[in-house]
Parts: sequence; C-alpha cells; structure tokens
Amino acid sequence: MKTTATAKQDMQGDVATGRDTRTAVLDRSIRTNVPLRKTFVQANRGSVSRHGPLKDFVTGRDLRGLRAYLIIVAACSNGDNGWSTTHDSAVWSRLMDIHETAVSQSARTGAWRALRRLEERNLIECSRSGTKITVTLLREDGTGKPYDRPVGDREENRFLQIPNTFWAQGRDEKLSLPGLALFLVVAREKHWVALPAERAPEWYGWSPDTHERGLKQLVDLGFVLKRAIKKKAPFAPLGYTIAHEYRRALITMPRKSKPKKKSAPPTTA
Repeated sequence: MKTTATAKQDMQGDVATGRDTRTAVLDRSIRTNVPLRKTFVQANRGSVSRHGPLKDFVTGRDLRGLRAYLIIVAACSNGDNGWSTTHDSAVWSRLMDIHETAVSQSARTGAWRALRRLEERNLIECSRSGTKITVTLLREDGTGKPYDRPVGDREENRFLQIPNTFWAQGRDEKLSLPGLALFLVVAREKHWVALPAERAPEWYGWSPDTHERGLKQLVDLGFVLKRAIKKKAPFAPLGYTIAHEYRRALITMPRKSKPKKKSAPPTTA
C-alpha cells in the first residue's frame, strides 16, 4: 500500500500546469503557427506615430499581460467560435500562470483583472457568467475594430507568425519583457534586419537600453541570430563602421503546416 506522502505526490503530478494548458489550447486550434498582425508591434509607415500597442505593455512593465494576450490570440484566431473562446476563470488563471502565485479565488480574480486590462487597451472584449469568462478578439492594432484573420493582401493585413512550439516547449517562459517584445520585433521581419537601439524610441516607443537588453537575451538564448556587417564610412578613423543585423534562429521560425491526410476513395462493388 502506498504511503500518504507518496499518494500525495502522485496527486500533485496529475495536476495540469500552465504550459500543459497552453499546449492544450494550441492543440485544439489545429494549426502549426499563430498569426499576429504586424501593426501590433509597429504602425505602418505614414502613421502619425510608428508605435504599436506593444509599446504600452513594455512601458507599463506588463509581462503577464503581454503573455496573456499572445496566448489569447492563439486561442481565438482560428475562427471556430467567432473569434471567441470560453473557459472557467481558473483555467484562464492557469493559462497566465497566475495560479502559481495566488490561491484559488485570488487567482480567479487576478485572471479577470488581467483580461479587463487587455479590454481597456481595445485588444479584446470579455464577459463573464458565473465562473465562465468569454474572450473575443479585436483588431491587433488597438483601434477596437472587429477582428478578422489577417491574410496579407494589404499592408494593414500583413502578419508575423509564432510557431506553436514557442509555447509548447516553454520558450515564452524564459523571456523577460524586453526579450519577448524584441522577439516580436525580430519576428516582424522576414530577413536579416538592422535594429539600431537609438531608433527604438521613435520606431517602437521604448528606451535604447530596453532594446539592447531584449536583443542580448534573445541572442544568448539562441532564439535569434546576430551577424556583424562592415559598412564603408569615409569619415570614420578606419574607413568603415561595424553594424549588426538580426534574424530568427531556426528553433523560433514558423513551421511548415502538415499536409492534410487524403481520405481513401470509396470502394466500388
């Protein structure tokens, strides 16, 4: 017969973690990658400001809110339920890892408050009935417009993709707020790109120091690659300067969708 201590350990091992819950959400969406409009990161050229809604998460030091928003996009953007998803508030708290630092009722309350903050940013709508909370996506640009799936036909509909493995393998859990923000910045680009820190306040709305810390963490973790480029500079002492460019590493690149299995043709008598 098992001892009480061993039985208690077995019981604890059967409890779903935050990562388990996020992975289940992704499995249910039946997709390999999650699309996110690029305007969430940075407004299109010609806009009064180039800052996207991402800026407010960074300057507000809201890592939990940013992680919550990204998994909500993953949960709702497949369109199976009108861009909405409904879960018990305890499940929402586990999706956001709030349950790790709060007891049951406090975790439920924390989840509702986190979702309401996203609603105040015009990124989602949320409602609750009893312990159930329904979340509906709005446009990623923070305008409050209804959501539709980005298809890349116009500049406002261009999108980046986050592979499901980003959550399923716990890469999101390793990133600080600057790291996660800069991951989205790099993911916004398809090829090698220069991301000078001195342009960060103008382009994204955060400090050069935040920008550099985010890039450094991504490179140190192997999520992003970095290369040096020599540029001709007639007035530089050596006649050239060194700049750096970045792109996603293979482990954080979008995955190819698995081909759907063809059904066998009907047999004839």
